[in-house]
Amino acid sequence: MAFMEKPPAGKVLLDDTVPLTAAIEASQSLQSHTEYIIRVQRGISVENSWQIVRRYSDFDLLNNSLQIAGLSLPLPPKKLIGNMDREFIAERQKGLQNYLNVITTNHILSNCELVKKFLDPNNYSANYTEIALQHVSMFFRSEPKWEVVEPLKDIGWRIRKKYFLMKIKNQPKERLVLSWADLGPDKYLSDKDFQCLIKLLPSCLHPYISRVTFATANESSALLIRMFNEKGTLKDLIYKAKPKDPFLKKYCNPKKVQGLELQQIKTYGRQVLEVLKFLHDKGFPYGHLHASNVMLDGDTCRLLDLENSLLGLPSFYRSYFSQFRKINTLESVDVHCFGHLLYEMTYGRPPDSVPVDSFPPAPSMAVVAVLESTLSCEACKNGMPTVSRLLQMPLFSDVLLTTSEKPQFKIPTKLKEALRIAKEYIEKRLIEEQKQIHQHRRLTRAQSHHGSEEERKKRKILARKKSKRSAVENSEEHSAKYSNSNNSAGSGASSPLTSPSSPTPPSTTVEHAPF
Repeated sequence: MAFMEKPPAGKVLLDDTVPLTAAIEASQSLQSHTEYIIRVQRGISVENSWQIVRRYSDFDLLNNSLQIAGLSLPLPPKKLIGNMDREFIAERQKGLQNYLNVITTNHILSNCELVKKFLDPNNYSANYTEIALQHVSMFFRSEPKWEVVEPLKDIGWRIRKKYFLMKIKNQPKERLVLSWADLGPDKYLSDKDFQCLIKLLPSCLHPYISRVTFATANESSALLIRMFNEKGTLKDLIYKAKPKDPFLKKYCNPKKVQGLELQQIKTYGRQVLEVLKFLHDKGFPYGHLHASNVMLDGDTCRLLDLENSLLGLPSFYRSYFSQFRKINTLESVDVHCFGHLLYEMTYGRPPDSVPVDSFPPAPSMAVVAVLESTLSCEACKNGMPTVSRLLQMPLFSDVLLTTSEKPQFKIPTKLKEALRIAKEYIEKRLIEEQKQIHQHRRLTRAQSHHGSEEERKKRKILARKKSKRSAVENSEEHSAKYSNSNNSAGSGASSPLTSPSSPTPPSTTVEHAPF
């Protein structure tokens, strides 16, 4: 197949979900403008950092591009006169730092390509739309029955995954969607096993899994075709969004925040849990549950993107669950992500932060009980319940499912073993990352405590006491020597007369505890 003759992807196997932070270290004024020197860091390691130089015009350009999100971002206003004054530059630097803080802490903005390219141009310089088009065009050479209708630009959140609206030439009214995705950092399958499993996906039949029409892969990427649903995803329903619109426009700033009806929450939640249990029982790792990966077909939810774990792509919620060491298996990841999904269905928006200390009023206390078991401080600290346990909870136990379709997904024994080993490696990387984050958090807390004003005062007091003690000890030592000398002189001993010892000056060195 021509698709197997891949073009060079020029990719770096980065985890795109690792947060970037940015701090303006200095500014320098040139003839007609000011440049800001910014230190960008990936994750918690200071060693994984670099400098970039940006002008105000670069910030302005980024801000204009982000307007599609519909957010009011705090970019300092332009100033034509007096913009080289030292005080103005210092004030603007503070404003730009605040702007950077806002965009790097917003979960959706921080993961978008515009922000990544602004902060990390070296790793995000590739044009993934062009790379995807190269792969797709080569695919069409061997599969001429398909035809591209239009690219679905930026409808997803992933930088290295692109979508195209398709049709079959002899069925021009039927619409399908093609997705192309690059490999991710968690791709541990051998090339042969990876390609076999991708090609196995069309054989997966389940009432709550979106059917794959066609799937193929090479050693660097995968291409899949599914039916296009005009109603879109569960997230589109919650946010009342148009499926073809860009991700930033659809979900960053919804005009109306409103959760679903209780019966919808119960039915959709039960359907999603049923398919998660099916995959867990099959030993097929998922780990990619969120509202945009649940297609709606009438009153039926269908799970999307089973290929993501085979490709080794990181989860949408990875930056959340990587903070909690008890969420360390793909099964527990799915349960935690289900908590996010249930929260969004209930309240019409994602939680402000995780863990959630207290939940707003919900349509039923049964909803809150499930949310507490997946998103609360106690749950994140002690671990997630199983999918089977969630199915037994009052919110879902009385939901009647009317489907008669029998699930089918036969995975050969050899490939099951390959999946098991790949799953172990995925979990091992997660556990190692969680360990590093935990150690960094402890170190940061210790340093913060050590550098607090109260601790500084304590160390100063201790240092003064130590200095006084040293001075007193030296003074006493001198007095004792002087007394002994006088006693010797008055005893009439035959030793030669000596002058009294010179007094030892008190120590002037104060031993400060380190700050």
